Formats: sequence, structure tokens, C-alpha cells
Amino acid sequence: MKPIRKSAKLVNVLYDVRGPIVDAARQMEDEGQKIIKLNIGNMAPFGFDPPEEIQQDMIRNLPNSAGYSDSKGIFAARKAVMHYTQQQGIAGVTLEDIYLGNGASELIQMATNALLNEGDELLAPSPDYPLWTAVISLAGGKPVHYICREENGWMPDLDDMRAKITPRTRGIVVINPNNPTGALYSDEVLRGIVQIARERGLVLLVDEVYDKVLYDGARHTALASLSTDVLTLTFNSLSKAYRSCGYRAGWMVVSGPKDDASDFIEGLNMLANLKLGSNVPGQWAIQTALGGYQSINDLIKEGGRLRHQRDLAYELITAIPGVTCVKPQATLYMFPRLDPKVYPIADDRQFFMEVLRATRVMLVQGSGFNYPDNQHFRIVFLPHEDDLREAIGRLAKFLAQYRARHARAAPVVSIATKKEAASA
Repeated sequence: MKPIRKSAKLVNVLYDVRGPIVDAARQMEDEGQKIIKLNIGNMAPFGFDPPEEIQQDMIRNLPNSAGYSDSKGIFAARKAVMHYTQQQGIAGVTLEDIYLGNGASELIQMATNALLNEGDELLAPSPDYPLWTAVISLAGGKPVHYICREENGWMPDLDDMRAKITPRTRGIVVINPNNPTGALYSDEVLRGIVQIARERGLVLLVDEVYDKVLYDGARHTALASLSTDVLTLTFNSLSKAYRSCGYRAGWMVVSGPKDDASDFIEGLNMLANLKLGSNVPGQWAIQTALGGYQSINDLIKEGGRLRHQRDLAYELITAIPGVTCVKPQATLYMFPRLDPKVYPIADDRQFFMEVLRATRVMLVQGSGFNYPDNQHFRIVFLPHEDDLREAIGRLAKFLAQYRARHARAAPVVSIATKKEAASA
């Protein structure tokens, strides 16, 4: 029998958050080693439990959950999402503009399939949450990455965004707050993105899953509240703010000039009908979550567990020689940089595999988030304080040994020598 090969559509599919490093860690666990996992924002294993009120409402409604729901979702949950959009200042959203799905990821895939023809392009940030690049590719499109500038707090470079638009560009992906950097975009930047989309007739696809996971009094602006004349698809879920990753409950909201997008919306409806409906017990959690006590606020305020662990992780990681980091304003992550003069790294995937084997700490390299260098990595600061200190302490020890192995005396170049070279 001849070899059976995977589809060519998977060439640009990358998900190292659960990639080879996870396979290696699983093998190490099978051998009896304990791994500290800083690779994925899965909250429950670290003691971040969903609110009991949400759990109880799901249990009470299980007898009503055996059948398929409406393809767009149950009425009560969609109504709650509609009210939430009103609180965010998003105008003109009706029940028919709201789609529920098995997490935001399913709806992102549905939207890109409905939007893209073979060879169409979507602009996506670099670094990005790799699901976006994957689903664009699987939909037959081409992901084109615009740069977010570390030196500018990981804000999108609007000039780079403009320069990468072609006749095949259909839309712009915006991840705000940003995974993996923890950046929260300013209103000025958001208005700039809307203006680009307005000028070029592009769709905005906006991932706002971390809109409530904010620190230091930061405030999030829903992009759709600024883009009333631009077709905007907003994605959100219960996974992070409500610590309910496994409930697989997310939503998509269509806003802006919907009359001009009637054919596209018909495509969304067709795909929603094809999937029959999403997980009904998870849908029952949405109304309670959005309308109930917002327990996330206790975790992100001063003295709250998430706020404390963010501050601790930032303090520990930036104390390591040659490691810098933009302090995250939001999310569960930070995206440190290893100075290439101190840490010469040829292959960051291989490097962090070496980190795993030497330290039993699992991290994800920057290239796993479609960022074009070997010097970055993402830290998840969810583990309890003792484990966080232990993990970053092990990493610090490994990096000290790495510095010692690769230390080279840098040649001293005088100012006079530089001037001579410049005039040559």
C-alpha cells in the first residue's frame, strides 16, 4: 500500500501550544517525571474553577439539553449576548446577528470558511494565536501577518498593515486583548484599524476572548463599538473570564452594515445549519455567566490571584540576565525576549525542547505564534505561586548554564573605528 499523506491544506497549520513539545512532556510523565506546564491557558488544572452558580444552572437544565438546539443557539443565551453587546456600546445587534458555538474556535472556523475563496488573503497579527493562521489556511485562504511592535508595547504597526493589503485581501484579524503578548490596544490604534478597513472595504474579525481579564485598572474597548459602518465579526466565549474551557460555549456577533453582507450572512446561516447546533449544556451557562456576579474581578484586582501571579512572573522573568518583557496589561500570558547576544539560538523549537528535558518546565517558543525570530517565548502564569517560582527558578538556572556554554568575548569596537568604517 502506498503511503497516505496529509492534505496540502495543512502546510501552514501550526499549533505548537499542543504540538511536539506536549508529546515529549507526556512521554516524560509516563516515565514518572512531574512537568510544570506553562504552555497553555487551561485554567481548571490550576485551581481556577468556574463559578458555582454556572455549574448549578447547567445541572438544573440538563433534562432540557438532550435535543438539538436552534442552529444559532438557544434563545436565553443569545438574548444574554445581545444585552452584553449593548453594555459594550455596540449598536444595532439583534438576536439574528448572534451565533453560538462549541467555543469561539468553532465559530472562527465557520466564519473564515464562509468568507474566503481559494487564494483570498486575511491579515493576521504577528505574533498571533496560531488557531487563526491555521483556520485561514484550512479555509483555502492565505494568512498574511502584519507586525506588532514590541518596542511600542506590542501595538499593531498600522503602516505595515496598510502595506500588506492586496486586491485579494478580504479582512483584518484583530486579537485584543492579545494572546500571546498580553497587550491591550489603545482606542487610537483601534480607530486606525477601523479606518483602514473602511477605506479598503475589508471585514473585521475580532477575537475578544480576554476582554474581562484586565489589570491595573485597564479598560477594554469593543472594536465593534467603533466600527458601526464596517462589517465586524466579534468572537468571545466563557473559557477564560468564567474559567469554563471545557464547557465549549462561545459566541459570534455580526455587526455593522449587514444589508451589504446579506450573501455572506446567508453563507454563515448555511454553515450553522450544517453543524445542527452546539453543545446545549454549555449554552445554558451563558445567560448565568453574563448576567451574574463577575467573579473575574476578584482575581484581577490588586491582591487577586491572577494579578499577583502576573506581577510575580514578570518580576522573576525580568530578573534573569538578558531577558526582557513588556508587562502584560491583560490575558494570562507574557511574551519575553531572550537577548540574542546573550542567548544565540538557531532553532527555538529545539531550544525549548532542550529546556523541557533539562528543567521539566514546558514552554512554547515564539515561532509557535508565527513570530519571525528565535528569541521569544510565551509564559502562562496560571500555576500556584510555589510552582511558578519553581518553574522560573529552573528556567533561570538553565539559562545561566546556557550563557556559560555560549559566552564569547565580544570584540571591542572604538568610536573612532566606527567612524573610519562609516567613511570607508
